[in-house]
Amino acid sequence: MSLRIVLPAALLLAGCIPSVDRPAPPAPVYGPSDEPAADYERQRADDVTQLPAPRPAWEARPVTPDARDIEAQTYTVAPGDTLRAVADRTGAGSEAIARANALEQPFTIRSGQRLTIPGGRYHLVRQGQTGIAIARAYGVEWSRVVSANALEEPYILRVGQRVLIPGADRVRSAAERAAAFTLDVDDILTGGEPALAVNQAPATPVATPRRVLPTTAAVTQPIGRPGRFLWPVDGQIVKRFGPGASGERNDGIKIAVPIDTPIRAVADGTVAYVGDGIAALGGLVIVKHGDGWTSVYGHASKLTVQRGQAVKKGQTIALSGDTGFADRPEVHFELRRGRTPVDPVGQLGAK
Repeated sequence: MSLRIVLPAALLLAGCIPSVDRPAPPAPVYGPSDEPAADYERQRADDVTQLPAPRPAWEARPVTPDARDIEAQTYTVAPGDTLRAVADRTGAGSEAIARANALEQPFTIRSGQRLTIPGGRYHLVRQGQTGIAIARAYGVEWSRVVSANALEEPYILRVGQRVLIPGADRVRSAAERAAAFTLDVDDILTGGEPALAVNQAPATPVATPRRVLPTTAAVTQPIGRPGRFLWPVDGQIVKRFGPGASGERNDGIKIAVPIDTPIRAVADGTVAYVGDGIAALGGLVIVKHGDGWTSVYGHASKLTVQRGQAVKKGQTIALSGDTGFADRPEVHFELRRGRTPVDPVGQLGAK
Protein backbone atom coordinates (compact mmCIF):
# COMPACT_ATOMS: atom_id res chain seq x y z
CA MET A 1 0.00 0.00 0.00
CA SER A 2 1.33 3.41 -0.93
CA LEU A 3 1.97 6.31 1.40
CA ARG A 4 -1.17 8.43 1.59
CA ILE A 5 -2.43 11.64 3.18
CA VAL A 6 -5.97 12.88 3.64
CA LEU A 7 -6.49 16.33 2.12
CA PRO A 8 -7.05 18.57 3.92
CA ALA A 9 -8.34 16.67 6.96
CA ALA A 10 -6.40 14.64 9.52
CA LEU A 11 -3.57 12.44 8.33
CA LEU A 12 -4.19 8.87 7.30
CA LEU A 13 -0.89 7.14 7.78
CA ALA A 14 -0.43 4.19 5.52
CA GLY A 15 2.23 2.45 3.44
CA CYS A 16 5.47 2.27 5.33
CA ILE A 17 4.54 4.83 7.99
CA PRO A 18 3.39 3.47 11.39
CA SER A 19 0.36 5.04 13.07
CA VAL A 20 2.01 7.23 15.66
CA ASP A 21 1.63 10.86 16.60
CA ARG A 22 4.40 13.08 15.32
CA PRO A 23 5.15 16.78 15.71
CA ALA A 24 4.70 18.87 12.59
CA PRO A 25 7.47 17.78 10.19
CA PRO A 26 10.05 20.32 9.04
CA ALA A 27 9.19 21.79 5.67
CA PRO A 28 11.64 21.45 2.80
CA VAL A 29 13.45 24.55 1.59
CA TYR A 30 13.06 25.38 -2.10
CA GLY A 31 16.04 27.10 -3.67
CA PRO A 32 19.70 26.94 -4.73
CA SER A 33 22.40 24.99 -2.97
CA ASP A 34 26.04 25.65 -2.20
CA GLU A 35 26.83 21.95 -2.69
CA PRO A 36 28.12 20.46 -5.97
CA ALA A 37 24.99 20.11 -8.04
CA ALA A 38 25.54 16.80 -9.86
CA ASP A 39 27.94 14.16 -11.06
CA TYR A 40 26.60 14.85 -14.53
CA GLU A 41 27.20 18.60 -14.39
CA ARG A 42 27.98 21.35 -11.88
CA GLN A 43 24.76 23.29 -11.62
CA ARG A 44 25.32 26.94 -10.67
CA ALA A 45 23.16 28.52 -7.97
CA ASP A 46 21.82 31.11 -10.41
CA ASP A 47 20.55 28.28 -12.63
CA VAL A 48 18.04 27.26 -9.97
CA THR A 49 14.77 29.14 -9.78
CA GLN A 50 13.77 30.30 -6.33
CA LEU A 51 10.75 28.25 -5.27
CA PRO A 52 8.29 27.28 -3.67
CA ALA A 53 7.07 25.32 -6.60
CA PRO A 54 3.86 26.49 -8.31
CA ARG A 55 0.67 25.04 -6.90
CA PRO A 56 -0.08 21.73 -8.62
CA ALA A 57 -2.84 21.74 -11.21
CA TRP A 58 -5.26 19.94 -8.89
CA GLU A 59 -5.05 22.90 -6.49
CA ALA A 60 -4.86 25.64 -9.11
CA ARG A 61 -7.96 24.36 -10.94
CA PRO A 62 -10.56 23.20 -8.41
CA VAL A 63 -13.51 21.20 -9.71
CA THR A 64 -17.21 21.80 -9.07
CA PRO A 65 -18.99 18.46 -8.46
CA ASP A 66 -21.71 18.97 -11.07
CA ALA A 67 -21.92 15.47 -12.53
CA ARG A 68 -25.16 14.49 -14.26
CA ASP A 69 -27.06 11.37 -13.23
CA ILE A 70 -27.79 9.41 -16.40
CA GLU A 71 -30.34 6.58 -16.44
CA ALA A 72 -29.47 3.34 -18.21
CA GLN A 73 -31.26 3.36 -21.55
CA THR A 74 -31.22 2.24 -25.16
CA TYR A 75 -30.48 4.66 -27.98
CA THR A 76 -31.26 4.13 -31.67
CA VAL A 77 -28.58 5.62 -33.91
CA ALA A 78 -29.91 8.35 -36.23
CA PRO A 79 -28.49 9.11 -39.70
CA GLY A 80 -25.24 11.09 -39.35
CA ASP A 81 -24.72 10.18 -35.69
CA THR A 82 -21.21 9.65 -34.38
CA LEU A 83 -20.28 8.09 -31.06
CA ARG A 84 -19.40 11.55 -29.71
CA ALA A 85 -22.81 12.88 -30.84
CA VAL A 86 -24.56 10.00 -29.07
CA ALA A 87 -22.59 10.79 -25.92
CA ASP A 88 -23.56 14.47 -26.15
CA ARG A 89 -27.24 13.61 -26.61
CA THR A 90 -27.44 11.07 -23.81
CA GLY A 91 -24.98 12.62 -21.34
CA ALA A 92 -23.01 9.40 -20.95
CA GLY A 93 -19.31 9.01 -21.71
CA SER A 94 -18.36 7.95 -25.22
CA GLU A 95 -15.79 5.51 -23.85
CA ALA A 96 -18.39 3.97 -21.52
CA ILE A 97 -20.80 3.56 -24.44
CA ALA A 98 -18.09 1.95 -26.54
CA ARG A 99 -17.27 -0.54 -23.77
CA ALA A 100 -20.93 -1.36 -23.13
CA ASN A 101 -21.45 -2.17 -26.82
CA ALA A 102 -18.08 -3.84 -27.52
CA LEU A 103 -17.20 -1.14 -30.07
CA GLU A 104 -13.62 -1.03 -31.28
CA GLN A 105 -11.69 1.83 -32.82
CA PRO A 106 -12.53 3.78 -34.92
CA PHE A 107 -15.88 3.28 -33.08
CA THR A 108 -18.02 3.22 -36.22
CA ILE A 109 -21.78 3.08 -35.66
CA ARG A 110 -24.56 2.73 -38.23
CA SER A 111 -28.01 4.22 -38.64
CA GLY A 112 -30.67 2.15 -36.91
CA GLN A 113 -28.20 0.43 -34.59
CA ARG A 114 -29.45 0.11 -31.00
CA LEU A 115 -26.87 1.09 -28.43
CA THR A 116 -26.86 0.33 -24.71
CA ILE A 117 -26.25 3.53 -22.76
CA PRO A 118 -24.78 2.68 -19.33
CA GLY A 119 -26.23 4.69 -16.46
CA GLY A 120 -24.24 6.46 -13.78
CA ARG A 121 -22.84 9.81 -12.65
CA TYR A 122 -20.83 11.46 -15.43
CA HIS A 123 -18.54 14.44 -14.90
CA LEU A 124 -17.79 16.67 -17.90
CA VAL A 125 -14.05 17.45 -17.96
CA ARG A 126 -13.15 21.12 -18.41
CA GLN A 127 -9.92 22.82 -19.50
CA GLY A 128 -7.03 22.21 -17.11
CA GLN A 129 -8.87 19.86 -14.76
CA THR A 130 -6.96 16.88 -13.40
CA GLY A 131 -8.05 13.45 -12.28
CA ILE A 132 -6.97 14.25 -8.73
CA ALA A 133 -9.11 17.40 -8.62
CA ILE A 134 -12.10 15.52 -10.02
CA ALA A 135 -11.77 12.67 -7.51
CA ARG A 136 -11.33 15.08 -4.61
CA ALA A 137 -14.42 17.08 -5.66
CA TYR A 138 -16.56 13.95 -5.35
CA GLY A 139 -14.80 12.44 -2.34
CA VAL A 140 -13.76 9.22 -4.09
CA GLU A 141 -10.40 7.57 -4.64
CA TRP A 142 -8.88 8.43 -8.01
CA SER A 143 -7.80 4.80 -8.42
CA ARG A 144 -11.51 3.83 -8.40
CA VAL A 145 -12.19 6.37 -11.16
CA VAL A 146 -9.29 4.91 -13.16
CA SER A 147 -10.77 1.42 -12.84
CA ALA A 148 -14.36 2.51 -13.53
CA ASN A 149 -13.28 4.24 -16.75
CA ALA A 150 -10.64 1.68 -17.80
CA LEU A 151 -8.10 4.51 -18.12
CA GLU A 152 -4.63 3.64 -19.41
CA GLU A 153 -1.22 5.22 -19.86
CA PRO A 154 -0.64 8.18 -20.12
CA TYR A 155 -3.88 8.84 -18.11
CA ILE A 156 -4.29 12.36 -19.52
CA LEU A 157 -7.93 13.40 -19.74
CA ARG A 158 -9.31 15.50 -22.60
CA VAL A 159 -11.60 18.51 -22.45
CA GLY A 160 -15.17 17.41 -23.15
CA GLN A 161 -14.61 13.86 -21.93
CA ARG A 162 -17.30 12.47 -19.62
CA VAL A 163 -15.80 10.58 -16.71
CA LEU A 164 -17.87 8.03 -14.82
CA ILE A 165 -17.81 8.72 -11.06
CA PRO A 166 -18.11 5.40 -9.20
CA GLY A 167 -20.03 4.75 -6.01
CA ALA A 168 -23.64 5.27 -5.07
CA ASP A 169 -22.97 7.01 -1.75
CA ARG A 170 -23.05 10.80 -1.92
CA VAL A 171 -20.84 12.82 0.44
CA ARG A 172 -22.75 16.07 0.76
CA SER A 173 -20.59 18.74 2.38
CA ALA A 174 -17.31 20.02 0.97
CA ALA A 175 -15.58 19.09 4.24
CA GLU A 176 -16.89 15.53 4.03
CA ARG A 177 -15.79 15.23 0.41
CA ALA A 178 -12.31 16.50 1.26
CA ALA A 179 -12.07 14.12 4.21
CA ALA A 180 -12.98 11.18 1.97
CA PHE A 181 -10.19 11.88 -0.54
CA THR A 182 -6.62 10.63 -0.16
CA LEU A 183 -3.49 11.45 -2.16
CA ASP A 184 -0.58 9.12 -2.89
CA VAL A 185 2.21 8.66 -5.43
CA ASP A 186 0.02 6.59 -7.75
CA ASP A 187 -2.54 9.41 -7.84
CA ILE A 188 0.13 11.91 -8.89
CA LEU A 189 1.37 9.57 -11.62
CA THR A 190 -2.06 8.73 -13.04
CA GLY A 191 -4.16 11.78 -12.16
CA GLY A 192 -1.79 14.72 -11.89
CA GLU A 193 -1.71 15.95 -15.49
CA PRO A 194 -4.26 18.58 -16.59
CA ALA A 195 -6.75 17.78 -19.34
CA LEU A 196 -5.85 18.55 -22.94
CA ALA A 197 -8.12 20.37 -25.36
CA VAL A 198 -9.02 18.66 -28.64
CA ASN A 199 -5.97 18.56 -30.94
CA GLN A 200 -3.79 20.10 -28.22
CA ALA A 201 -0.35 18.52 -27.82
CA PRO A 202 1.41 18.12 -24.46
CA ALA A 203 4.16 20.64 -23.65
CA THR A 204 7.80 19.82 -24.34
CA PRO A 205 9.97 19.53 -21.20
CA VAL A 206 12.18 22.53 -20.40
CA ALA A 207 15.93 22.33 -19.91
CA THR A 208 16.29 24.64 -16.91
CA PRO A 209 14.29 25.39 -13.75
CA ARG A 210 14.55 29.08 -14.60
CA ARG A 211 11.72 28.53 -17.10
CA VAL A 212 8.60 27.12 -15.46
CA LEU A 213 5.84 25.44 -17.44
CA PRO A 214 2.31 26.64 -16.65
CA THR A 215 0.51 24.58 -14.04
CA THR A 216 -2.24 23.87 -16.56
CA ALA A 217 0.12 22.44 -19.20
CA ALA A 218 0.29 18.67 -19.59
CA VAL A 219 3.85 17.45 -20.17
CA THR A 220 5.04 15.08 -22.90
CA GLN A 221 5.83 11.59 -21.63
CA PRO A 222 9.47 10.43 -21.97
CA ILE A 223 10.15 7.73 -24.56
CA GLY A 224 12.90 5.16 -24.94
CA ARG A 225 14.48 2.79 -22.46
CA PRO A 226 16.21 4.33 -19.43
CA GLY A 227 18.97 1.69 -19.24
CA ARG A 228 20.67 0.75 -15.99
CA PHE A 229 19.66 2.96 -13.08
CA LEU A 230 22.13 4.91 -10.95
CA TRP A 231 21.94 4.88 -7.15
CA PRO A 232 20.31 8.16 -6.03
CA VAL A 233 22.73 8.54 -3.09
CA ASP A 234 25.55 6.56 -1.51
CA GLY A 235 24.50 5.43 1.95
CA GLN A 236 23.26 2.58 4.12
CA ILE A 237 19.88 1.00 3.41
CA VAL A 238 17.97 1.23 6.71
CA LYS A 239 14.59 -0.02 5.47
CA ARG A 240 14.07 -2.44 2.62
CA PHE A 241 11.30 -2.92 0.09
CA GLY A 242 8.19 -4.86 1.07
CA PRO A 243 6.47 -5.77 4.34
CA GLY A 244 8.08 -4.59 7.56
CA ALA A 245 8.33 -6.33 10.90
CA SER A 246 5.15 -4.67 12.19
CA GLY A 247 3.17 -5.44 9.03
CA GLU A 248 3.54 -2.07 7.30
CA ARG A 249 4.55 -2.09 3.63
CA ASN A 250 7.34 -0.02 2.15
CA ASP A 251 6.98 0.70 -1.57
CA GLY A 252 10.67 1.55 -1.80
CA ILE A 253 13.81 1.67 0.28
CA LYS A 254 15.15 4.18 2.78
CA ILE A 255 18.81 5.17 2.60
CA ALA A 256 20.50 6.92 5.54
CA VAL A 257 22.74 9.81 4.46
CA PRO A 258 23.95 13.07 6.02
CA ILE A 259 21.73 16.14 5.75
CA ASP A 260 22.11 18.04 2.44
CA THR A 261 23.58 15.11 0.53
CA PRO A 262 22.95 15.68 -3.21
CA ILE A 263 20.18 13.38 -4.51
CA ARG A 264 20.81 12.30 -8.09
CA ALA A 265 18.35 11.46 -10.86
CA VAL A 266 18.78 7.74 -11.45
CA ALA A 267 18.23 8.07 -15.23
CA ASP A 268 17.32 10.64 -17.86
CA GLY A 269 13.72 11.74 -17.54
CA THR A 270 11.14 14.47 -17.00
CA VAL A 271 10.17 15.84 -13.58
CA ALA A 272 6.50 14.99 -12.97
CA TYR A 273 6.12 16.48 -9.48
CA VAL A 274 7.97 18.76 -7.07
CA GLY A 275 6.51 19.67 -3.68
CA ASP A 276 5.45 18.41 -0.27
CA GLY A 277 1.84 17.40 -0.93
CA ILE A 278 2.31 13.94 0.63
CA ALA A 279 3.14 14.86 4.22
CA ALA A 280 4.67 11.50 5.14
CA LEU A 281 7.31 11.90 2.41
CA GLY A 282 8.11 15.58 3.04
CA GLY A 283 10.07 17.22 0.24
CA LEU A 284 9.30 15.07 -2.80
CA VAL A 285 10.48 14.79 -6.41
CA ILE A 286 8.96 12.36 -8.92
CA VAL A 287 10.68 11.74 -12.26
CA LYS A 288 9.20 9.86 -15.21
CA HIS A 289 11.56 7.90 -17.43
CA GLY A 290 10.99 6.00 -20.65
CA ASP A 291 9.41 2.57 -21.00
CA GLY A 292 6.92 3.21 -18.17
CA TRP A 293 9.52 3.67 -15.40
CA THR A 294 9.17 6.26 -12.64
CA SER A 295 11.50 7.16 -9.76
CA VAL A 296 10.43 8.75 -6.47
CA TYR A 297 12.64 10.67 -4.01
CA GLY A 298 11.33 11.69 -0.58
CA HIS A 299 12.36 13.38 2.72
CA ALA A 300 14.34 16.07 0.84
CA SER A 301 15.34 19.27 2.61
CA LYS A 302 15.80 21.26 -0.60
CA LEU A 303 14.28 20.82 -4.06
CA THR A 304 16.21 22.22 -7.02
CA VAL A 305 14.14 21.26 -10.05
CA GLN A 306 10.72 22.17 -11.43
CA ARG A 307 7.82 20.14 -12.79
CA GLY A 308 8.24 19.70 -16.53
CA GLN A 309 12.03 19.99 -16.41
CA ALA A 310 14.15 17.52 -18.38
CA VAL A 311 16.90 16.04 -16.19
CA LYS A 312 19.94 13.93 -16.97
CA LYS A 313 21.18 10.79 -15.26
CA GLY A 314 23.32 11.83 -12.29
CA GLN A 315 21.98 15.40 -12.15
CA THR A 316 21.21 16.71 -8.67
CA ILE A 317 17.46 17.17 -8.23
CA ALA A 318 17.28 17.74 -4.46
CA LEU A 319 19.24 17.65 -1.22
CA SER A 320 18.55 15.03 1.43
CA GLY A 321 16.90 15.85 4.73
CA ASP A 322 14.60 14.58 7.47
CA THR A 323 11.34 16.18 6.29
CA GLY A 324 8.03 14.39 6.48
CA PHE A 325 7.96 11.40 8.80
CA ALA A 326 11.60 10.48 8.39
CA ASP A 327 13.17 8.56 11.29
CA ARG A 328 16.57 10.13 10.61
CA PRO A 329 18.26 12.07 7.82
CA GLU A 330 17.46 9.74 4.92
CA VAL A 331 16.15 9.39 1.38
CA HIS A 332 12.96 7.50 0.62
CA PHE A 333 13.48 6.03 -2.86
CA GLU A 334 11.07 4.13 -5.10
CA LEU A 335 11.10 2.70 -8.59
CA ARG A 336 7.82 1.91 -10.34
CA ARG A 337 7.09 0.13 -13.61
CA GLY A 338 3.75 1.41 -14.73
CA ARG A 339 1.67 1.59 -11.55
CA THR A 340 3.56 -1.20 -9.78
CA PRO A 341 6.34 -0.52 -7.22
CA VAL A 342 9.36 -2.79 -7.71
CA ASP A 343 12.30 -3.48 -5.41
CA PRO A 344 14.87 -0.83 -6.43
CA VAL A 345 17.88 -2.84 -5.27
CA GLY A 346 17.58 -5.32 -8.12
CA GLN A 347 17.33 -2.52 -10.69
CA LEU A 348 20.21 -0.29 -9.56
CA GLY A 349 23.74 -0.52 -10.93
CA ALA A 350 26.82 -1.13 -8.82
CA LYS A 351 27.74 1.67 -6.41
